[in-house]
Amino acid sequence: MFSSLRLAAFAFTSLLFSSSALGLTIPTKRAQLCNGHSELCERKYGNTTFLGSHDSFAFSGNPFALARTQEVDIEAQLTLGVRLLQAQSHMNGKDLHFCHTTCGLFDGGKVEDYLTKVKHFLDRHPNDVLTLIFTNPESVSVSKVWKPIFDKTGFTDMAYVPPQPVMSREDWPTLGEMIESGKRVVIFLDHGADSRTEPDVEFILPQFQMVHLTSFHPSFQILINVLFLSFFLDWQVWEDKYDPTNNKFPSHAPTASRRSPPTPPHCAQYVEDRKPNFVLLDYVNVGQGMAAVDRLNGFSY
Repeated sequence: MFSSLRLAAFAFTSLLFSSSALGLTIPTKRAQLCNGHSELCERKYGNTTFLGSHDSFAFSGNPFALARTQEVDIEAQLTLGVRLLQAQSHMNGKDLHFCHTTCGLFDGGKVEDYLTKVKHFLDRHPNDVLTLIFTNPESVSVSKVWKPIFDKTGFTDMAYVPPQPVMSREDWPTLGEMIESGKRVVIFLDHGADSRTEPDVEFILPQFQMVHLTSFHPSFQILINVLFLSFFLDWQVWEDKYDPTNNKFPSHAPTASRRSPPTPPHCAQYVEDRKPNFVLLDYVNVGQGMAAVDRLNGFSY
């Protein structure tokens, strides 16, 4: 529908060069809403907070499914506002599955089937930016296994490729630019994507070149220049604000539990002077996770 504008834009070679340098195509029309808010269209990806789902595939309504981390399925999670999906992969026979620790403990099915469902949601929500963070503990081949799955499910053409391996918060494009370019999915993989020597798989970003794990509980992770808070509600979590000047949390740490899910004030206290990019939750349907994220993004109701 924007073909005429796109053709006109190609006449401006200087703009074409500038857009290519950012890894984006020329914008054709500014999205009116980006991730549900017009204000976010001008907000850089590195300065936006997204609601995340930990082990998003591991959903079950059965309270006796002890390895579950979510109560509602992928469609429901995305409908609730989740825009970061995290998952752990394992080979199950000849197919790559998402499984919790082992496929015998909780098998979430084929990665291809999972991504097909996510792509269907994205097709129906063209003004949304999504992040995928997947673990690859068995170091399954990125080029031979992961890429063909992303190709088949339609994610390769949607994936954003940064122009440099380490991005500051200000280096990322705005959500509006990502949406307009069609490159509105950011894909991280923890193992196997480190070299970035194969152009065909550059869209699969190496997590640990962009992620620093603190020396504290693994539920807190710090993306380089991007703060990543996690609330695993069945574990203890630190409730004190991270100090980026010395890479430390205060020594005293109250706890949160499944009985005290995150609320907007609960999350806001962590990042009074620095807003996180991701708030990663178990049981995303419990508590006020999306309200907390909205507050961190500067929206109040």
